[in-house]
Amino acid sequence: MDCEYFGECGACRVYEGGYEHQLSLKADINQERFRPYYDGSISLFRSPESHYRSRSEFKIWHTDDDIHYAMNRIDKNGVVLIDECPQVSEPIFALMPKLLDAIKKHDIGFKLFGADFLSSTRGETVVSLLYHRKLDEQWREIAQSIASELGIYIIGRSRGQKLVVGQDYVTEHLDVDGSEFRFNYIENSFTQPNSKVNEQMVSWALKNLPKTKSDLLELYCGAGNFTIPFSLKFRKVLATEISKSSINAAKANMALNGVENIEFIRMSVEEFVQALEGVREFNRMRDIDIDSYDIKTIFVDPPRSGMDVATCEFASRYDNILYISCNPETLARDLDTLCKTHSVADMALFDQFPYTHHAEMGVRLIRKGSIS
Repeated sequence: MDCEYFGECGACRVYEGGYEHQLSLKADINQERFRPYYDGSISLFRSPESHYRSRSEFKIWHTDDDIHYAMNRIDKNGVVLIDECPQVSEPIFALMPKLLDAIKKHDIGFKLFGADFLSSTRGETVVSLLYHRKLDEQWREIAQSIASELGIYIIGRSRGQKLVVGQDYVTEHLDVDGSEFRFNYIENSFTQPNSKVNEQMVSWALKNLPKTKSDLLELYCGAGNFTIPFSLKFRKVLATEISKSSINAAKANMALNGVENIEFIRMSVEEFVQALEGVREFNRMRDIDIDSYDIKTIFVDPPRSGMDVATCEFASRYDNILYISCNPETLARDLDTLCKTHSVADMALFDQFPYTHHAEMGVRLIRKGSIS
Protein backbone atom coordinates (compact mmCIF):
# COMPACT_ATOMS: atom_id res chain seq x y z
CA MET A 1 0.00 0.00 0.00
CA ASP A 2 1.34 3.43 -0.94
CA CYS A 3 0.99 6.43 1.34
CA GLU A 4 -0.96 9.06 -0.61
CA TYR A 5 -0.49 11.73 2.03
CA PHE A 6 2.06 14.48 2.55
CA GLY A 7 4.08 14.33 5.73
CA GLU A 8 2.98 11.95 8.44
CA CYS A 9 -0.01 9.74 7.73
CA GLY A 10 -2.02 11.55 10.41
CA ALA A 11 -1.98 14.70 8.26
CA CYS A 12 -4.20 12.87 5.76
CA ARG A 13 -4.07 15.28 2.89
CA VAL A 14 -2.91 15.49 -0.67
CA TYR A 15 -4.51 18.89 -1.19
CA GLU A 16 -4.29 21.92 1.04
CA GLY A 17 -7.77 22.68 2.36
CA GLY A 18 -8.67 19.15 3.46
CA TYR A 19 -11.58 17.03 2.31
CA GLU A 20 -13.83 19.73 0.87
CA HIS A 21 -11.08 21.17 -1.30
CA GLN A 22 -9.97 17.83 -2.72
CA LEU A 23 -13.58 16.89 -3.48
CA SER A 24 -14.17 20.22 -5.21
CA LEU A 25 -11.05 19.73 -7.33
CA LYS A 26 -12.15 16.26 -8.40
CA ALA A 27 -15.58 17.56 -9.31
CA ASP A 28 -14.17 20.45 -11.39
CA ILE A 29 -11.59 18.28 -13.18
CA ASN A 30 -14.15 15.67 -14.19
CA GLN A 31 -16.89 18.16 -15.09
CA GLU A 32 -14.45 19.61 -17.60
CA ARG A 33 -13.14 16.19 -18.73
CA PHE A 34 -16.62 14.95 -19.65
CA ARG A 35 -18.00 18.19 -21.09
CA PRO A 36 -17.67 16.86 -24.68
CA TYR A 37 -20.04 14.02 -23.77
CA TYR A 38 -22.39 15.54 -21.18
CA ASP A 39 -23.44 19.14 -20.67
CA GLY A 40 -25.42 18.53 -17.49
CA SER A 41 -24.20 18.72 -13.91
CA ILE A 42 -22.39 15.61 -12.67
CA SER A 43 -24.00 14.40 -9.44
CA LEU A 44 -21.53 14.26 -6.55
CA PHE A 45 -21.58 11.55 -3.86
CA ARG A 46 -19.44 12.16 -0.79
CA SER A 47 -17.43 9.78 1.34
CA PRO A 48 -17.14 9.90 5.11
CA GLU A 49 -14.10 12.04 5.85
CA SER A 50 -12.47 9.35 8.02
CA HIS A 51 -12.81 5.65 8.84
CA TYR A 52 -14.09 4.75 5.38
CA ARG A 53 -11.74 1.97 4.22
CA SER A 54 -12.92 -1.54 5.04
CA ARG A 55 -9.99 -3.14 3.20
CA SER A 56 -6.40 -2.06 3.90
CA GLU A 57 -2.90 -3.46 3.42
CA PHE A 58 0.17 -2.53 5.45
CA LYS A 59 3.80 -3.48 5.45
CA ILE A 60 5.32 -4.78 8.67
CA TRP A 61 8.59 -2.89 9.16
CA HIS A 62 11.32 -4.22 11.44
CA THR A 63 13.57 -1.74 13.29
CA ASP A 64 16.13 -3.24 15.69
CA ASP A 65 14.00 -5.30 18.11
CA ASP A 66 10.69 -3.60 17.31
CA ILE A 67 8.07 -3.85 14.53
CA HIS A 68 5.74 -1.24 13.06
CA TYR A 69 3.05 -0.84 10.46
CA ALA A 70 4.32 1.00 7.40
CA MET A 71 3.40 2.12 3.89
CA ASN A 72 5.46 3.09 0.86
CA ARG A 73 5.76 6.79 0.26
CA ILE A 74 3.91 7.88 -2.85
CA ASP A 75 7.25 8.78 -4.50
CA LYS A 76 8.56 5.28 -3.61
CA ASN A 77 11.39 6.90 -1.67
CA GLY A 78 11.34 4.93 1.57
CA VAL A 79 8.42 4.16 3.87
CA VAL A 80 6.18 5.95 6.34
CA LEU A 81 5.91 4.28 9.76
CA ILE A 82 2.28 4.21 10.89
CA ASP A 83 1.17 4.75 14.48
CA GLU A 84 -2.48 5.07 13.48
CA CYS A 85 -4.41 5.42 10.23
CA PRO A 86 -7.67 7.41 10.33
CA GLN A 87 -8.64 6.25 6.84
CA VAL A 88 -9.34 2.66 7.90
CA SER A 89 -12.72 1.55 9.26
CA GLU A 90 -13.32 1.95 12.98
CA PRO A 91 -13.03 -1.84 13.63
CA ILE A 92 -9.63 -1.93 11.87
CA PHE A 93 -8.52 1.32 13.53
CA ALA A 94 -9.23 -0.11 17.00
CA LEU A 95 -7.68 -3.48 16.17
CA MET A 96 -4.35 -2.35 14.70
CA PRO A 97 -2.45 -1.48 17.93
CA LYS A 98 -3.93 -4.46 19.79
CA LEU A 99 -2.88 -6.87 17.07
CA LEU A 100 0.65 -5.46 16.92
CA ASP A 101 0.99 -5.77 20.70
CA ALA A 102 -0.23 -9.39 20.54
CA ILE A 103 2.25 -10.24 17.77
CA LYS A 104 5.09 -8.84 19.89
CA LYS A 105 3.84 -10.47 23.10
CA HIS A 106 3.54 -13.93 21.54
CA ASP A 107 6.71 -13.50 19.48
CA ILE A 108 5.29 -14.41 16.04
CA GLY A 109 6.81 -11.44 14.21
CA PHE A 110 9.81 -13.34 12.81
CA LYS A 111 9.86 -13.01 8.99
CA LEU A 112 6.47 -11.24 9.10
CA PHE A 113 6.35 -8.63 6.30
CA GLY A 114 2.71 -7.67 5.82
CA ALA A 115 -0.74 -7.42 7.42
CA ASP A 116 -3.93 -7.16 5.33
CA PHE A 117 -7.20 -6.18 7.01
CA LEU A 118 -10.77 -6.79 5.84
CA SER A 119 -13.74 -5.68 7.95
CA SER A 120 -17.51 -5.39 7.72
CA THR A 121 -19.47 -2.37 8.89
CA ARG A 122 -20.70 -4.52 11.81
CA GLY A 123 -17.16 -5.15 13.03
CA GLU A 124 -16.39 -8.64 11.72
CA THR A 125 -12.70 -8.67 10.79
CA VAL A 126 -10.24 -10.95 9.00
CA VAL A 127 -6.50 -10.29 9.22
CA SER A 128 -4.02 -11.93 6.86
CA LEU A 129 -0.47 -12.11 8.22
CA LEU A 130 2.14 -12.52 5.46
CA TYR A 131 5.41 -14.33 6.12
CA HIS A 132 8.70 -15.15 4.43
CA ARG A 133 8.80 -18.49 6.26
CA LYS A 134 6.79 -21.68 6.54
CA LEU A 135 4.19 -21.65 9.32
CA ASP A 136 3.89 -24.60 11.71
CA GLU A 137 1.41 -25.98 14.22
CA GLN A 138 2.87 -23.84 16.99
CA TRP A 139 2.11 -20.72 14.95
CA ARG A 140 -1.46 -21.94 14.43
CA GLU A 141 -1.96 -22.46 18.18
CA ILE A 142 -0.68 -18.97 18.96
CA ALA A 143 -2.82 -17.46 16.19
CA GLN A 144 -5.88 -19.24 17.60
CA SER A 145 -5.17 -17.73 21.00
CA ILE A 146 -4.78 -14.22 19.54
CA ALA A 147 -7.91 -14.59 17.40
CA SER A 148 -9.94 -15.66 20.42
CA GLU A 149 -8.54 -12.84 22.56
CA LEU A 150 -9.25 -10.13 19.94
CA GLY A 151 -12.48 -11.57 18.50
CA ILE A 152 -11.17 -11.78 14.93
CA TYR A 153 -10.27 -14.30 12.24
CA ILE A 154 -6.60 -14.76 11.28
CA ILE A 155 -5.06 -16.19 8.13
CA GLY A 156 -1.38 -17.06 7.93
CA ARG A 157 0.12 -16.89 4.46
CA SER A 158 3.52 -17.86 3.14
CA ARG A 159 4.59 -19.15 -0.24
CA GLY A 160 2.31 -22.08 -1.12
CA GLN A 161 0.65 -22.01 2.30
CA LYS A 162 -2.61 -20.66 3.71
CA LEU A 163 -3.61 -21.44 7.30
CA VAL A 164 -7.11 -20.28 8.25
CA VAL A 165 -7.99 -19.65 11.88
CA GLY A 166 -11.77 -19.32 12.00
CA GLN A 167 -12.86 -18.33 8.47
CA ASP A 168 -11.48 -16.44 5.48
CA TYR A 169 -14.40 -14.06 4.91
CA VAL A 170 -16.62 -11.46 6.57
CA THR A 171 -20.31 -10.90 5.91
CA GLU A 172 -21.15 -7.36 4.86
CA HIS A 173 -24.64 -5.86 5.12
CA LEU A 174 -25.44 -3.13 2.58
CA ASP A 175 -28.37 -0.81 3.20
CA VAL A 176 -29.65 0.39 -0.18
CA ASP A 177 -32.73 2.62 -0.05
CA GLY A 178 -34.10 0.71 2.92
CA SER A 179 -33.39 -2.76 1.51
CA GLU A 180 -30.66 -4.92 3.04
CA PHE A 181 -28.32 -7.05 0.96
CA ARG A 182 -25.74 -9.45 2.41
CA PHE A 183 -22.42 -10.37 0.85
CA ASN A 184 -19.62 -12.66 1.91
CA TYR A 185 -16.38 -10.77 1.26
CA ILE A 186 -13.50 -13.22 0.86
CA GLU A 187 -9.97 -12.45 1.96
CA ASN A 188 -7.50 -11.71 -0.84
CA SER A 189 -10.22 -11.05 -3.43
CA PHE A 190 -11.66 -7.81 -4.79
CA THR A 191 -14.31 -6.00 -2.76
CA GLN A 192 -15.44 -2.38 -2.80
CA PRO A 193 -13.21 -0.70 -0.16
CA ASN A 194 -15.59 2.12 0.84
CA SER A 195 -18.88 0.63 2.06
CA LYS A 196 -20.79 3.88 2.45
CA VAL A 197 -19.90 5.08 -1.04
CA ASN A 198 -20.63 1.60 -2.40
CA GLU A 199 -24.17 1.85 -1.03
CA GLN A 200 -24.56 5.18 -2.82
CA MET A 201 -23.25 3.71 -6.08
CA VAL A 202 -25.70 0.80 -5.99
CA SER A 203 -28.56 3.16 -5.13
CA TRP A 204 -27.69 5.54 -8.00
CA ALA A 205 -27.38 2.63 -10.43
CA LEU A 206 -30.74 1.18 -9.41
CA LYS A 207 -32.42 4.53 -9.95
CA ASN A 208 -30.86 4.75 -13.44
CA LEU A 209 -32.00 1.34 -14.61
CA PRO A 210 -34.94 1.54 -17.01
CA LYS A 211 -38.39 0.30 -16.02
CA THR A 212 -38.68 -2.82 -18.14
CA LYS A 213 -39.89 -6.40 -18.23
CA SER A 214 -36.84 -7.40 -20.25
CA ASP A 215 -33.53 -8.89 -19.09
CA LEU A 216 -30.10 -7.56 -18.09
CA LEU A 217 -26.63 -8.52 -19.26
CA GLU A 218 -23.76 -7.70 -16.92
CA LEU A 219 -20.08 -7.84 -17.82
CA TYR A 220 -17.34 -7.93 -15.16
CA CYS A 221 -19.81 -8.89 -12.41
CA GLY A 222 -17.25 -9.71 -9.70
CA ALA A 223 -18.88 -11.23 -6.62
CA GLY A 224 -22.32 -9.83 -7.48
CA ASN A 225 -22.10 -6.45 -5.74
CA PHE A 226 -24.43 -4.87 -8.33
CA THR A 227 -25.87 -8.05 -9.84
CA ILE A 228 -27.88 -9.13 -6.82
CA PRO A 229 -29.64 -5.78 -6.19
CA PHE A 230 -30.22 -5.44 -9.96
CA SER A 231 -31.94 -8.82 -10.11
CA LEU A 232 -34.95 -7.30 -8.33
CA LYS A 233 -35.61 -5.02 -11.35
CA PHE A 234 -35.33 -7.53 -14.17
CA ARG A 235 -36.99 -10.76 -15.21
CA LYS A 236 -33.61 -12.47 -15.56
CA VAL A 237 -29.94 -11.47 -15.32
CA LEU A 238 -27.05 -13.02 -17.24
CA ALA A 239 -23.70 -12.10 -15.68
CA THR A 240 -20.12 -12.87 -16.73
CA GLU A 241 -16.81 -12.74 -14.86
CA ILE A 242 -13.43 -14.29 -15.64
CA SER A 243 -12.31 -14.88 -12.03
CA LYS A 244 -13.25 -18.32 -10.72
CA SER A 245 -13.15 -17.24 -7.06
CA SER A 246 -15.39 -14.23 -7.81
CA ILE A 247 -17.93 -16.40 -9.65
CA ASN A 248 -18.01 -18.86 -6.73
CA ALA A 249 -18.52 -15.95 -4.32
CA ALA A 250 -21.25 -14.49 -6.54
CA LYS A 251 -23.17 -17.77 -6.53
CA ALA A 252 -22.84 -18.01 -2.74
CA ASN A 253 -24.03 -14.41 -2.37
CA MET A 254 -27.01 -15.11 -4.62
CA ALA A 255 -28.06 -17.93 -2.28
CA LEU A 256 -27.35 -15.74 0.77
CA ASN A 257 -29.90 -13.23 -0.52
CA GLY A 258 -32.49 -15.77 -1.69
CA VAL A 259 -32.19 -14.69 -5.34
CA GLU A 260 -32.91 -17.20 -8.10
CA ASN A 261 -33.11 -15.30 -11.40
CA ILE A 262 -29.38 -14.87 -12.12
CA GLU A 263 -27.17 -17.09 -14.25
CA PHE A 264 -23.44 -16.59 -13.72
CA ILE A 265 -20.92 -17.62 -16.38
CA ARG A 266 -17.16 -17.78 -15.85
CA MET A 267 -15.71 -16.48 -19.06
CA SER A 268 -13.99 -13.40 -20.44
CA VAL A 269 -15.88 -10.74 -22.35
CA GLU A 270 -14.09 -11.78 -25.55
CA GLU A 271 -15.16 -15.41 -25.09
CA PHE A 272 -18.73 -14.39 -24.31
CA VAL A 273 -19.01 -12.30 -27.49
CA GLN A 274 -17.59 -15.22 -29.50
CA ALA A 275 -20.19 -17.54 -27.96
CA LEU A 276 -23.07 -15.17 -28.75
CA GLU A 277 -21.94 -14.78 -32.35
CA GLY A 278 -21.45 -18.51 -32.85
CA VAL A 279 -17.73 -18.17 -33.50
CA ARG A 280 -16.91 -20.73 -30.79
CA GLU A 281 -18.81 -23.15 -28.60
CA PHE A 282 -18.05 -23.30 -24.87
CA ASN A 283 -18.98 -26.07 -22.45
CA ARG A 284 -19.51 -23.35 -19.85
CA MET A 285 -22.45 -22.11 -21.93
CA ARG A 286 -24.05 -25.50 -22.61
CA ASP A 287 -26.71 -25.08 -19.90
CA ILE A 288 -27.49 -21.44 -20.84
CA ASP A 289 -30.53 -20.96 -23.07
CA ILE A 290 -29.39 -17.67 -24.55
CA ASP A 291 -32.43 -17.47 -26.84
CA SER A 292 -34.68 -17.26 -23.78
CA TYR A 293 -33.21 -13.86 -22.89
CA ASP A 294 -34.68 -10.56 -24.03
CA ILE A 295 -31.73 -8.26 -23.28
CA LYS A 296 -32.15 -4.55 -23.85
CA THR A 297 -29.90 -3.28 -21.03
CA ILE A 298 -26.21 -3.92 -20.39
CA PHE A 299 -24.24 -3.03 -17.26
CA VAL A 300 -20.44 -2.89 -17.23
CA ASP A 301 -17.97 -2.33 -14.38
CA PRO A 302 -14.57 -2.97 -16.00
CA PRO A 303 -11.10 -2.79 -14.40
CA ARG A 304 -9.01 0.40 -14.54
CA SER A 305 -7.99 -0.38 -18.12
CA GLY A 306 -11.61 0.09 -19.20
CA MET A 307 -13.06 -1.65 -22.24
CA ASP A 308 -11.45 -2.15 -25.63
CA VAL A 309 -13.07 -0.92 -28.85
CA ALA A 310 -14.58 -4.33 -29.64
CA THR A 311 -16.27 -4.53 -26.23
CA CYS A 312 -17.57 -0.95 -26.55
CA GLU A 313 -19.02 -1.79 -29.95
CA PHE A 314 -20.61 -4.92 -28.47
CA ALA A 315 -22.16 -2.88 -25.63
CA SER A 316 -23.50 -0.42 -28.21
CA ARG A 317 -25.86 -3.11 -29.50
CA TYR A 318 -28.11 -2.56 -26.49
CA ASP A 319 -30.54 0.31 -26.03
CA ASN A 320 -29.50 1.10 -22.45
CA ILE A 321 -25.92 1.10 -21.14
CA LEU A 322 -24.98 1.62 -17.52
CA TYR A 323 -21.23 2.03 -16.95
CA ILE A 324 -19.39 2.20 -13.61
CA SER A 325 -15.74 3.18 -13.99
CA CYS A 326 -12.86 3.38 -11.51
CA ASN A 327 -10.75 5.33 -14.02
CA PRO A 328 -12.16 8.55 -15.53
CA GLU A 329 -9.40 8.64 -18.17
CA THR A 330 -10.29 5.27 -19.72
CA LEU A 331 -13.99 6.06 -19.33
CA ALA A 332 -13.56 9.21 -21.43
CA ARG A 333 -11.73 7.15 -24.05
CA ASP A 334 -14.56 4.56 -24.14
CA LEU A 335 -17.21 7.27 -24.43
CA ASP A 336 -15.61 8.28 -27.74
CA THR A 337 -16.90 4.97 -29.11
CA LEU A 338 -20.12 4.63 -27.11
CA CYS A 339 -21.33 8.14 -27.94
CA LYS A 340 -21.34 7.37 -31.67
CA THR A 341 -24.59 5.47 -31.08
CA HIS A 342 -25.69 6.60 -27.60
CA SER A 343 -26.18 9.81 -25.64
CA VAL A 344 -25.22 10.34 -22.00
CA ALA A 345 -28.39 10.81 -19.95
CA ASP A 346 -26.83 11.05 -16.48
CA MET A 347 -23.43 11.09 -14.80
CA ALA A 348 -22.20 10.79 -11.22
CA LEU A 349 -18.91 11.01 -9.36
CA PHE A 350 -18.49 8.79 -6.30
CA ASP A 351 -15.66 9.75 -3.95
CA GLN A 352 -14.65 6.14 -3.36
CA PHE A 353 -11.00 7.06 -2.69
CA PRO A 354 -10.80 10.28 -0.61
CA TYR A 355 -7.47 12.14 -0.33
CA THR A 356 -6.22 10.52 -3.54
CA HIS A 357 -6.44 11.58 -7.17
CA HIS A 358 -8.78 8.67 -7.99
CA ALA A 359 -12.53 8.86 -8.54
CA GLU A 360 -15.29 6.40 -9.39
CA MET A 361 -17.70 7.48 -12.13
CA GLY A 362 -21.17 6.36 -13.17
CA VAL A 363 -22.68 6.94 -16.62
CA ARG A 364 -26.10 6.15 -18.03
CA LEU A 365 -26.32 6.05 -21.83
CA ILE A 366 -29.40 5.64 -24.02
CA ARG A 367 -29.56 4.92 -27.73
CA LYS A 368 -29.85 8.08 -29.81
CA GLY A 369 -33.41 8.68 -30.91
CA SER A 370 -34.93 6.43 -28.23
CA ILE A 371 -37.10 7.64 -25.35
CA SER A 372 -35.37 7.58 -21.95
